[in-house]
Amino acid sequence: MFDTAETDAAGRLGLDPDAVPGGIYHLLNAVVVPRPIAWVSTRSAAGVDNLAPHSYFTVSSVVPPVVQFTSVGHKDSLRNAEATGQFVVSVTPRSLVRQVNTTAVPFPPDVSEFDMAGLTREPSARVAPCRVAESPVSLECELAGTQPFGASTVVFGRVVWIAVKPSVLRDDRVAIDLLDPVSRLSGADYATIGEVFAIRRQSHEEWLATQDEG
Repeated sequence: MFDTAETDAAGRLGLDPDAVPGGIYHLLNAVVVPRPIAWVSTRSAAGVDNLAPHSYFTVSSVVPPVVQFTSVGHKDSLRNAEATGQFVVSVTPRSLVRQVNTTAVPFPPDVSEFDMAGLTREPSARVAPCRVAESPVSLECELAGTQPFGASTVVFGRVVWIAVKPSVLRDDRVAIDLLDPVSRLSGADYATIGEVFAIRRQSHEEWLATQDEG
């Protein structure tokens, strides 16, 4: 990829994404890191419970609560969500990373990844697709729309119910060390939370005061 790059005045290698043979999928995966994983469960029109990990995942809106994941290609998660208007996003803790990887296998549409990965179906409160019973947190979603971009489609879900296991709560909040999620990097690499540190956000007045002190 970089053998055709141009060196600019700052010494950086520059690439035109549209001119790279095969595109820059692997480069984006290497630099947009770490990526949280949406473990998306859907139910097909035929009643098959599908489960697949999608690492292009984030929050779109807080009020109303909307999350989004991207389907690279027209996969079962997208197809089922469009057909039924519902899906569930479950958190992927480190203890389940091998099951997460199993659900990434391209099984036929009539095969349930729940069964292939040895996972337990848990009935949802507001939608038809099941939660992953072993996951500590699940977001039940109604389809809020889709946006195609070439071969990829962004799927938006209005969160209508949140199911949390008490085991990941501390002081009435989800504790990151108890949640212990894994995230995706590039290639076959995953990451854990690692070091966690806090930096309190300053108000404008506080920032100005630090400048005066200097």
